[in-house]
Amino acid sequence: MRFFVGAVAVALLAGCVSPGDLESKDPSISASTAKDPKRYALCVLPRWQDARSDVSMSETEHGYRLIAASSNMTDELLSIRKTSKGSAVKLYQRMAWAPGYGRGDMEQAVRSCL
Repeated sequence: MRFFVGAVAVALLAGCVSPGDLESKDPSISASTAKDPKRYALCVLPRWQDARSDVSMSETEHGYRLIAASSNMTDELLSIRKTSKGSAVKLYQRMAWAPGYGRGDMEQAVRSCL
């Protein structure tokens, strides 16, 4: 019985995807904009919130980060870092090849706010 409980716990943890896990992979979208990080983040945030209700924004040392997560998994991560000419923007997706809830609208928001 202990083995079974341990196996179930490991299986559940294996499904978790953290922001760090996503950032260790290649971004789905990598671009730059002349907008400063805050201005760009405030352009994207309401559009992401229209697409999904589980979006959060946080300030980082070098810019901003937007995250859409569900069931202990980070589905979308938008990293916005300050550069000398504006911002570097990188969108990381858990399964970029799979259609996801609101994914098309979220990708469009990343591009249209550039």
